[in-house]
Amino acid sequence: MDWLKKLPLRSLGRWWLVGLAFYAIGLGMLYAVVELMRIPLWAGTLLTAEITTILRFGVYDRWVFRHPRPTWKRFWQFHAACAGGAAIWFATANVLPRWGVHYLLASTAGTGCSVVFSMFAHYLWIWRKRAADSQAENAARESSEMTRHF
Repeated sequence: MDWLKKLPLRSLGRWWLVGLAFYAIGLGMLYAVVELMRIPLWAGTLLTAEITTILRFGVYDRWVFRHPRPTWKRFWQFHAACAGGAAIWFATANVLPRWGVHYLLASTAGTGCSVVFSMFAHYLWIWRKRAADSQAENAARESSEMTRHF
């Protein structure tokens, strides 16, 4: 039960909220690009994916993980994680039907695998707490506690 206390529940909730919101935003953008702007589907999906990836990075970095400023390093790590998640989804969605799984179920399984991969990439790689971050947080906490006592 101690591991449960260590989970970043607030950021996890925000992470899921952002992901679901951008799922809806991406669908709306894709519709607008393909149906209203008459851009071919292959180009529309690439354009929509890139725009939502850039916007999601900004929201994740600032609101979910509370960084005051984005960095190029986190930006490119996020892009790599998104590409990895897309590759996992694509592979799962295309391999499972060869084993008799309906393509919609395969796509859903691919989405689940991609989400799990993304959570690990975001929490354990891109935005993981580093020793320097923890030391800075502890110093700030101690400083604020001392000023409260005086």
